[in-house]
Amino acid sequence: MARIGGSRRKRLGVFTKSSRDKGKISQRAYLQSFQPGDKVILQLEPGIQHATYPPRLHGKTGIVKKRQGECYAVAVKDGAKTKEAVVHPVHLRKA
Repeated sequence: MARIGGSRRKRLGVFTKSSRDKGKISQRAYLQSFQPGDKVILQLEPGIQHATYPPRLHGKTGIVKKRQGECYAVAVKDGAKTKEAVVHPVHLRKA
């Protein structure tokens, strides 16, 4: 049987902004920079859909490994495994 829906299905509450914040994207968050070894929190910016991470990693804390183009490679513990996600800085917050 074929899977119905995409990767963002059933995530409406997690991946939406409040009505006060709709349409606003912080330039400071978009242009922020990190150093390898910095601790960051994965927090999605719903206004920008590119360079995101798998939804199950939402809210997790990770460590920046390296810069990769405009994005950062972040190592995140997912259960017993360490996974690496390439994430745009607009989806990251300093921990």
